[in-house]
Amino acid sequence: MHVLSDANGLTLLVGVSAANVHDSLALKPTVEGHQTRHDPHRGRNFKPQRLHADKAYDVPHLRRWLWGKHIGVRIARKGIDSSERLGRRRWVIERTMSWLTGYRRLNHRYERKPGNYLAFLGLAAAPCCYKRFLKLTM
Repeated sequence: MHVLSDANGLTLLVGVSAANVHDSLALKPTVEGHQTRHDPHRGRNFKPQRLHADKAYDVPHLRRWLWGKHIGVRIARKGIDSSERLGRRRWVIERTMSWLTGYRRLNHRYERKPGNYLAFLGLAAAPCCYKRFLKLTM
């Protein structure tokens, strides 16, 4: 399961890959799948400013690719950075993934077809976003 969320934990994009595929291979499709929107106040498209990820995404060509898209990279480097320093921001995505796996159907992958699992993942993301949106607006 691959999840892209904003700084408040609202789920922006969900994706599924096979269990034997490395996580770093799903980064490009996930970031490219995120639709940018036009901001009328600034007169330009809104795009992510920073990407926080764990050590599985520490691949040099992915860092260059994100740098080319003008997205700041906050990825722990293997063998150099400890996970405690990046944990100040990463807990948001961990909490979002915990909300999604709180639904029984998603906790264990009962579905054989990835399309069905992705559909249930999207259905689970809707009430999570709604609950989080209510907390942020009230």
